[in-house]
Amino acid sequence: MSTSSNIPTVDLADFTSADSAVRDAAAQAVRHAFGHFGLVYLCNHGIDSRALDAFYDEFLAFCALPEADKRRLGRADLWYQRGWTPPNTEQAVVAQGQPDFKECYFCAPEPIRERDEMLYPQIYAKNVWPENQPAFSETMLSIGSALHRVGVELLRGCALALGLDRETLAALTEDGPHVTRSLRYLPLSEAQVGSDILWGEEHTDFNLVTLLPGGRFIDPKGATCARPDSKSGLYLRTHATEAHPQGELVSGTPPAGCIVAQVGQQLEILTGGRFLATPHVVTAPGVAGYSRASMAHFVHVHTDTKLFPLEPFCSRESMKNYGPPVLSGTYAIKTLVDIALAPRSALDHLGYRHYDRLAGIRKSAADKRG
Repeated sequence: MSTSSNIPTVDLADFTSADSAVRDAAAQAVRHAFGHFGLVYLCNHGIDSRALDAFYDEFLAFCALPEADKRRLGRADLWYQRGWTPPNTEQAVVAQGQPDFKECYFCAPEPIRERDEMLYPQIYAKNVWPENQPAFSETMLSIGSALHRVGVELLRGCALALGLDRETLAALTEDGPHVTRSLRYLPLSEAQVGSDILWGEEHTDFNLVTLLPGGRFIDPKGATCARPDSKSGLYLRTHATEAHPQGELVSGTPPAGCIVAQVGQQLEILTGGRFLATPHVVTAPGVAGYSRASMAHFVHVHTDTKLFPLEPFCSRESMKNYGPPVLSGTYAIKTLVDIALAPRSALDHLGYRHYDRLAGIRKSAADKRG
């Protein structure tokens, strides 16, 4: 693993600078960052570090509750897209059955349309919150909304970098199933250290862009601490090169004051592979007893969006690589099944696979006519 790389840092305000040279430099940085690393560091993002610290205090207090209390908020019926996700539930597609060693909490920080909730009741579900902890919901929603604004502004910068109209990508996110997720990576016991347990198996995100505002390591006594060793934290696999045909695993730890933005599969598909959804992994420390709290916000295109290369990036090669087209909502359901958050029966929600229900609808309509 490499702890140093040339991942660019971009000032979010540079995309709207009055100086064309500044705008062009930001666009070039994003093209390189998202084309090679699938990741960029952002400064001047407006995320309040004190609010983030206050949220982690609230989140860790929730995590310290008895498991029975948390399980009441573990909504398997919502495919864990809201509320608490128990440890050892989610697994990466290529994890060969090994689940991630973490517990999570999901919420939707943006308003949800009734029409979308009706069509995708699990993906557009209403939020659920613990009782007697109002600051938990307030701070999580506030930070999630702030991260969402950063993500939309970054997408406008991506459009500039790709030579698209400024609103091309941002417009696709309107009323999307955006989610904010808080995570607690669990401490390893002495017996688990050095095993194949990972905090987060290597994977790519299936959304458009992911925003990571930075986390907190916690020592065995429960105090905030520095990174316990050089192996713990976020690592990403770069684009393959002649020198590194499998890509290179590099640290994704951002410079002080910056946040991380990652490319998801939706953005890779829409750009025909110009931007890469880069595999990333979250590794546990090589010492026992340390945990980590973090947060991620996932910006999605709307569920009605067709996932296929946009016209400027639609070539024979990209059509072959990313075809056939599929609706984003269908893509989401299939992915949630693949990572074990949704049951296999969720696939029956996809269109006219409801053959028995379709027959019932037709019979009901015939009865009404009769």
